[in-house]
Amino acid sequence: MFKSYIQKRLEKYVQKYFAKHPEVKLIAVVGSVGKTSTKRAIADLLSYRYRIRMHEGNHNTDIAAPLAILGIEYPENIRNPFAWLTVFKAAKLRIKQPTDVDIIVQELGTDRPGEIAAFGKYLRPDIALVTAIAPEHMEFFGTIEAVAQEEMAVGNYSKFVLINRDDVEGRFADFESNPNFSTYGTSGAAEYRFEQQGFEAETGYTGSLIAVNHDPFDATIKVVGEHSLRPVIGAVAVAMLMGLTQQDITEGLKLVRPVPGRMNVLRGMMGTTIIDDTYNSSPAAAAAAIQTLYSFDQAPQRIAILGDMRELGATSQMEHEKIGAMCDPNMLSWVVLVGPDCEKFLAPIARSRGCQVHIARNAIEAGEFVRSITEEGAVILAKGSQNTIYLEEAVKILCDMTEDAKLVRQSAEWLRIKDTYFERYK
Repeated sequence: MFKSYIQKRLEKYVQKYFAKHPEVKLIAVVGSVGKTSTKRAIADLLSYRYRIRMHEGNHNTDIAAPLAILGIEYPENIRNPFAWLTVFKAAKLRIKQPTDVDIIVQELGTDRPGEIAAFGKYLRPDIALVTAIAPEHMEFFGTIEAVAQEEMAVGNYSKFVLINRDDVEGRFADFESNPNFSTYGTSGAAEYRFEQQGFEAETGYTGSLIAVNHDPFDATIKVVGEHSLRPVIGAVAVAMLMGLTQQDITEGLKLVRPVPGRMNVLRGMMGTTIIDDTYNSSPAAAAAAIQTLYSFDQAPQRIAILGDMRELGATSQMEHEKIGAMCDPNMLSWVVLVGPDCEKFLAPIARSRGCQVHIARNAIEAGEFVRSITEEGAVILAKGSQNTIYLEEAVKILCDMTEDAKLVRQSAEWLRIKDTYFERYK
C-alpha cells in the first residue's frame, strides 16, 4: 500500500514535469537484452548536440524509472517515509526549475506481464526502441510470444517506434499496434542499417550508414561484435529522427563507447585480449558473445569463461545445452564454467563435442585457473549473470589493471556483497 502511494505520487510528478516542460523529448528503450547499451549509445551520440539526462544504472522499474527521468537519486532507505518526503521535495523543485535538459533517455524494464503497459499510464515517449525479443524471466512469461507481447506494448503509448530488425522476429509485428514505426539493424531489410566493410579490434567497424530519406555516408563504429553494432545503429536512427546532420553523427559516433561489462575490450596480462561481457547473460547475448570470440581467428588461443544464465525458469536446461552445443573444440582451447546450471547442463554437451572443460566453484577460482593456462596473445571471453556469478572478479585477475579498466559492480556496496559471498569459499 505504501509502495503504491509512492509510485502514484512519482508518476504524477513526471506528468507535471512534462506538462511544464513540453519542449523536453523522451526516448524510451525496452527489450529483452541490449537496453542499457542502446540507452548509453543514444545518450552518447545525441550529447554531441543536445543536453541529455540519462541514469548511468539500469533504474528501469516502476518506482526507479520516474526518479531517473526526473534526475533524482533513489533513496537508500526506501522504507523511510522521511526519505520519500525529501524525494517529493526534490521532484517539486525539478518541476519549477528552468528546463535543464533537451532529451531524456530512459530504459523501461519488466519482470512480469503488464509492466511495460503500465508505464503508459504516465509516459508518452517521442521515440521508443524495442531492442530484442528473447527468452527472459520465463518463469513468469512462459512463452516467447508472451515476451513479445509485453515488450511491443510500448508502441501503444509512444509517438514513434524503432524496432531492431535483427533481434525481433518479423512474426512479432502482429503485436505492434502503432503504425508509426521503422526498423534498424545490420540486416539488409532494416530501414536504418550499417553495411560493414572492415573490422579491427583496435578501431572497430568501418562501413556505410544507410537510411530512408538520407544519402549513404561512411562511418566508423568503435565496438566489438556484430550484436554490439545494433545499439549504435539504433542510436543513429534516433539521431536522424532528432535532426542531427551527417557531420553531427560522424562526430557524435566518436563519443560512443561500450558500457563497462558489456562487450568491453580490455588489455590482459601477457599481451592477451579480454572481452569483458560480465554485466549479465541471456541465451541470445551469450550466443552472440561466443560468435564474437570465434571471429578472432588469428588468436593463438581462445578461452570462454561462461557463467549461469539466470531467470530462465523451465527453459534453463534447454538454453544452457544450446550454448554447450555452440562450444567448438576447434575454436576453443578451454571452456571454463561457473554456476550449477552450467555444470549440470552446459558442461556435458561441451564435453561431448570434445571441448576441454573446467568447472570452477566461483569467479575468483575461474580467473586463477585461466591465468594458469593462458598463452601469450590469447583472447578470453568472460560472460555471465549478476548474482552469485560475478565474473568481473575473474576479469580483475586477468586484466592489466594499470590501465583505466572500467569493470562492473565495483562500488563499495557491491564489493561488500561480493566479499560476503566469496567468504564462504575460504
